[in-house]
Amino acid sequence: MDASAWDERYAATELVWSAEPNRFVAEEVAGLPPGRALDLAAGEGRNAIWLARRGWEVTAADFSQVALDKGRRLAGDTSLRWVHADATRWDEPAAYDLVVVAYLQLPAEERRAAVRAAFASLAPGGTLLLVAHDSTNLAEGTGGPQDPAVLMTAEDVLDDLAGADLEVVRAERVARVVGDGHGEEPARTAWDCLVRVVRR
Repeated sequence: MDASAWDERYAATELVWSAEPNRFVAEEVAGLPPGRALDLAAGEGRNAIWLARRGWEVTAADFSQVALDKGRRLAGDTSLRWVHADATRWDEPAAYDLVVVAYLQLPAEERRAAVRAAFASLAPGGTLLLVAHDSTNLAEGTGGPQDPAVLMTAEDVLDDLAGADLEVVRAERVARVVGDGHGEEPARTAWDCLVRVVRR
């Protein structure tokens, strides 16, 4: 999908994603001291706004201007920097203590460009956290993209970072329960990949 297609998708509904942060982002970041953070491919800004409200100085970047405008409205008085930009061409080296990339589902070559740009944005000691729909979700899970070309594993992401000076904190497949089982739909499991690395 290009930016105009995402603009249309974001314009069509009040919220494409939840207003709450992704649970893995919240869990992994909770223990980090606030500093400068980048939410790359931020969408409507749910993770960026959550970070800003926890004391982080946040830049939210996305290539959909409609998503960014919605994020600004959702943020209210919460201060964030909103940037209209393509994640695969991001260039702000060594500027952040944390970079979050959540559910940026791209074909391998574009994904690699975005992952490497995200990592390059880290200051030494900074954390890159990536969460995405796992390749196994197609056959074993629920929801998410149905195109295997835009799915990935933690190993794929680490391969994208081959040669980078980093410490792997976590790189694995994780389960995410979709629905609570109390409505008409039973609770189901979606499979995500989670990668957390620190730049040396």
